[in-house]
This record gives sequence, C-alpha cells and structure tokens, in this order.
Amino acid sequence: MSTVSRVARRVEDVPFLDKRDASLLFVLPGLFIFSAFMLFPILYLIGISFTDAAPSNLFAGEGALSVLTFGEATFIGIENYVDVLTDPVFWNSFGVTWLFVATSVTLKIALSLGIALVVTGERVRGKRVMRSLIILPMGLPAIFTITVWRGIFSSAQFGLANQILRSLGFDTVSWLSDRWMAFLAYNVTEAWLAYPFMVIITVSALQDVPDELHEAAMVDGAGYFSRFLHVTLPSIKKPVLFASILTAAASFQQFLIPFVFNEGGPARANELIVVYGYREALSFAEYGRGAAISIIAVVFIGAFMWLNVKRGRLADGVSDA
Repeated sequence: MSTVSRVARRVEDVPFLDKRDASLLFVLPGLFIFSAFMLFPILYLIGISFTDAAPSNLFAGEGALSVLTFGEATFIGIENYVDVLTDPVFWNSFGVTWLFVATSVTLKIALSLGIALVVTGERVRGKRVMRSLIILPMGLPAIFTITVWRGIFSSAQFGLANQILRSLGFDTVSWLSDRWMAFLAYNVTEAWLAYPFMVIITVSALQDVPDELHEAAMVDGAGYFSRFLHVTLPSIKKPVLFASILTAAASFQQFLIPFVFNEGGPARANELIVVYGYREALSFAEYGRGAAISIIAVVFIGAFMWLNVKRGRLADGVSDA
C-alpha cells in the first residue's frame, strides 16, 4: 500500500471528519504554499501602502520581525493614496498606460489575425515552417529582444529605422527623444513580443471553424470578405477576446520596454504606471507611495479584466459549484 493510501485511510478514520472534509486536508499544503508566495506579499504590500515606509525606517530595528512589522514606519492612513490620486504625474501615467493598452492590443490583434489567416490559408505552401518561425520570438529573452529593438529605433542616423527612412527619401527621426515617436516604438516592440501568443490562439480558433459553415456561405453566394465577416469572425470571437484580455493585462503591466528604451521619457511623458510606481518607490525612496500606486494599478487592471470577462460572457457554462 502506498504512503498516500495509508494517509488517506488514517484521515478517513478520524471520527469528526466526513470524507468530503477529509479531502480538504490534502489541499492544505498547496494553500500554505500559495499563501506564502502570493497572498502574503500582497497583504504586505497593502500594509506598506498605509505607512510612510522608506529605506530609512522600514528596515530599522533588529531581527527579521522588524521588517514583518514594517520596522519604524508610521501608520499614516490613506495619505499615500490621496497624494497619488492628486498628483498630475499619476494621471498622465494612468492615461498613457490605458492609451498604450488600447493601441498595442489593437495592433496585436490586427497583426496576429493577418498572420493567422495566412498560415491557415489553403493555397499557402510551407505552412509548417512558417508556424515554427512565428513562435521563434517566444524563445528569446525579453530583455534581449527589447535591447535589439532599442537599437533599431536609435535616434542616430545609423539606427535601422532611420536607415530605412533615409533609403525611402525621408528625414531621420529622433525616435526616443520625441514623445509620440517613442510611444510608437513601444507599440511596435510590444506587438513583436506578444504576437506569437496571439497567433497561436487565433490559429487554433480558425482551425475549429466548421468547414460546413463556409461551404453553406459559398452556396449562398458569399464572397471571401463576406464569409470572413459573417462566419469566421463570429466563430473565433471568444478565443480572440480571451487572448486579447490576457495580452491587455500584460500591456498594462509593461515595464521593460519603456524603461529600457528611455525610462518612460522624454521627461516622464511616456511613463507607464508600473514605471511610475517603480520610480516613486526606488528612485525617490518612497516605498509607501510606490505600494499605493501598485495597489491602485492592481484594482484597475482587476476591474478591467472582470468587466471584459463579464461583458464578453467568457465564463458562460462554467459551474459555480
């Protein structure tokens, strides 16, 4: 008899536990690990957000318990939240972040849908090789890819983007010194990083569209674009929407691209909310303020995902039991 079986029999022999309650005991180790690595940091972050925590007081005192009890940091209530929500820099960061989410997700959907239609087309040859190449960016470290794209969008004349512009007869562009040119560079790089995931989901959804629907539409005289609008898109809507919500959450939390490119510049104009929170916490040594920014960001992205799942009816058919 295995060790698990012996433990299960001993648990079932406990008089005040029925079988359903006894089965919960096997979940406790997982719940403990989840609490240690997920729940505790979140609760600790919430606690810090209500204090004036800084490097000078958070780590003051002796022993590990001093850190767990926020050292000598003072409880200041919601002052950090008030300061953040009345800071014009926060609202600029907040607006730029949502604009980045909207533009990058739109670009990723359009790019991924176009690629997916090509690699699933009946007349396309070498589709297996193309699909293998599509997922190549997923195997590269993000920091490596972002650094390469930073070189491509270099403001110098030898930058690849500027060389292409000069070859086409246009003037060079100061990509990372101009606000909206830098914002465009963020979007292109984000699309490159995320399109393999979106393509995989879209290709899977396209392959699940019944051929009978297309054949029926063709019998009715529907052309390619008509079939795409009235057959293909409705059939793949939910998988693409689900992938879009996930990639939108990733875009909302984007840190590496703006930080590596120009630290959210020029002059903090493109400072996405995670970069803003990082700078407040580490550059300005305002841990409490940085924690408050993080909590506000979590609340907004959580509400965004919940509303989209609810409105998209992605949870339909899932049992509440």
